[in-house]
Amino acid sequence: MIDISHAGTFKLGDRTVNRLGYGAMQLAGPGVMGPPKDRQATLAVLREAVASGVNHIDTSDFYGPHVTNQIIREALHPYPRELTIVTKIGALRGTDGSWNKAFSAEQLTQAVHDNLRNLGLDVLDVVNLRAMFDVHGPAEGSIEAPLQTLADLQRQGLVRHIGLSNVTSKQVAEARRIATIVCVQNQYNLAHRADDALIDELAATGTAYVPFFPLGGFSPLQSDELASVAAQLGATPMQVALAWLLQRSPNILLIPGTSSVGHLRENLAAASLRLPADALQTLNRIGATSR
Repeated sequence: MIDISHAGTFKLGDRTVNRLGYGAMQLAGPGVMGPPKDRQATLAVLREAVASGVNHIDTSDFYGPHVTNQIIREALHPYPRELTIVTKIGALRGTDGSWNKAFSAEQLTQAVHDNLRNLGLDVLDVVNLRAMFDVHGPAEGSIEAPLQTLADLQRQGLVRHIGLSNVTSKQVAEARRIATIVCVQNQYNLAHRADDALIDELAATGTAYVPFFPLGGFSPLQSDELASVAAQLGATPMQVALAWLLQRSPNILLIPGTSSVGHLRENLAAASLRLPADALQTLNRIGATSR
C-alpha cells in the first residue's frame, strides 16, 4: 500500500488533511459533461484513494453537472469521519458545455442545496466561491455580494468553512473583510506560476493554497527538463511535477485527478519522492521561462 503520509499534513479550516488529495472532476464524462464511460471504474478510483489515505476530495455539483457528487456519494457514503469534501459554487454549465457565471443569491443558494443533496450531507465542510469574471483565469471584479450570500449560508449552518477559487490577491483581501478564508484554489503548476507571490502571502497566514491543473489539466505538462529530471530519479514526469509542488511551499495541498486506478497510484507515489537541490534548480527554470 502507498504511504502518502510522507507528504505531510496541513490545516484546512478545523480539519487536518493529508497534503496529497484527490480532485473529482475527471469522474464525469468527456468535457466534464454527462456520465463516465465506466461508472464502476470511477467508484473503484474513489475507494482506492480513500483506502490509500486520501482524506481531502475536491468536487463541485457543476461537474457533470451533478455527476461527480452522485458518484462520490455512491462510492463513499456514509463517509469516513476523517474525510473532508471541498466543493465550489459560482458557475453553471450550459447545454453546450460552456462554463457560465452564477453569482446571484438565488443561484448560489441553490448550488449549496444541490451539493448537499447530491453528496448526501447536512453541512458542507468547505465551499469555494469561484470567481467567473474570466473563465480562463483570475480577473478583477468585486466578489462582495456573492461572498455575503455564502457567509449567510455559513451562518445558517449549511457551510462550515469558506474558500475562494480563480481569484486575485486583491479579491482575497476583499473577501477577508467579510469572512474567514481557509483556502484559495487557482491554476498553478510547474510551468504556470503566476501565483508565486500569492502562495507566499497565504503561507505567511497559514492559509491553504490548492492548485488546480497541477499536472497541466487538459494540456499535460511537456518539458525536456522535466523528462530529464524524471529519468535521473527513476520517476515519471508527473510524479516529479507533483513532488515539486509539495516542496514548493508547505501550505500547498494537491488534488490531482484521474479516472484510472493505475494513474491514481502513480500520483500518490509522488508523496515519497524527494527532489534534490540540483533537480529543483532545473525545474525552477521551467517556471521562470514560462512567466
